[in-house]
Parts: sequence; C-alpha cells; structure tokens
Amino acid sequence: MKKINLAEELFKHAIYTIKEKQNSLERTLTEYASNLPNKPHTDITEDETQLTVITDLPGFKRQDIKISITEDTIEITAQKHDTETEGNFIKMERNHLKVNRIINLPTKIKSTEATAKLENGVLTVILPKIEKKEKIKVKVN
Repeated sequence: MKKINLAEELFKHAIYTIKEKQNSLERTLTEYASNLPNKPHTDITEDETQLTVITDLPGFKRQDIKISITEDTIEITAQKHDTETEGNFIKMERNHLKVNRIINLPTKIKSTEATAKLENGVLTVILPKIEKKEKIKVKVN
C-alpha cells in the first residue's frame, strides 16, 4: 500500500512540476512576443510601370518613419517615443511604439526613383519598375 501512495505522490509531483514549467514558458513567450515589433497592415498594387505600397501607420509623424529600398525589397520602420510621463504609472506601453515590415517585391524596381508620402496615417510608397529588356536572338555563323 505504501508503494502505491509513494508512486502517486511522485506522479503528482511530476505533473505539478510540468505544469509549473509550462506556465513559466508561457509567461516567457508572452513577454518576448510583447517586445517584438508589430507588422503594420500593408497593401501592394501593381500596374505596368510601378508598384504601390500602402501601409497603415496611424499616430506616426514623417520624422518617425524610415524606409529602406533595394531593387527587390522594401523595409518600412516606424518608431515613436512620447516623452510625457506625468502620473504614477504601474505600466507604460503607449509611450513607445515600433512597427517594422520587410517585403520582398514581386519585380525589380528603380530604388533611386522611389517616392513616399504620409497622409492621414497612411504611407504610400511609389516604386517605379525596371523596364524589361527584350531578348535578342543572335544567329550563329
């Protein structure tokens, strides 16, 4: 009878330890995920001459936004810090916000000719396409 009680106690202890570790892991992952930059909602449209990237960035000012472009990617990062800290805060999350988005583009673009504008919290980036070069057939003599 004592062996069964000992086995039950060991089993209960093992289950308790597993649940404790699971809760600890969940807290750690939640904390980690809350510190990751958010991905802003983005649309991309295409016509014959350009790509248009439209990204929602409400609450950001022009000076908060950085755009990096290569011929086949665009990275949009927006970060703001509100310095107003009056009050006895228990938690402060709204004073610092960072969003980041890296997008692989479906076609090569002229990165030096890109333009961007921010209007009513919506960033619009125009990316002119590189003209496709025609293939020329060469006759072998």
